[in-house]
Amino acid sequence: MIKPDAVSNGHIGAILNDIIAGGFKIIAMKYIRLSKETAGAFYAVHAARPFYGELVDFMTSGPIVAAILEKDSAVEAFRKLIGATDPAKAEAGTIRNKYAKSIEANAVHGSDSDDNAEIEGNFFFSQVERF
Repeated sequence: MIKPDAVSNGHIGAILNDIIAGGFKIIAMKYIRLSKETAGAFYAVHAARPFYGELVDFMTSGPIVAAILEKDSAVEAFRKLIGATDPAKAEAGTIRNKYAKSIEANAVHGSDSDDNAEIEGNFFFSQVERF
């Protein structure tokens, strides 16, 4: 997912270029604005954490780009491509190093496991045809 900060800063195209250059195939993509209810449901796993309210507010502050990507070992490869959550600690050349401003406004979200990738993909896309 390309988060509201990266969308509002005009980085959609550059981030998609980095994703494609990283060997990923984009098999589904949509540009949407999350409601508080939808963002809250997506991040429900964090509901008990102190940052939950701020996270929901941030994720509803502007549109996002949700996508399903395909590649061998996609989750591991994407986590490497995006870099550390804190852009100050992200390796040079990673998406967060190049486009994120802070831990909170960190440009992109990537699933942390194959199981979560399936859950998160199904959250945004009800049916995906593979070409």
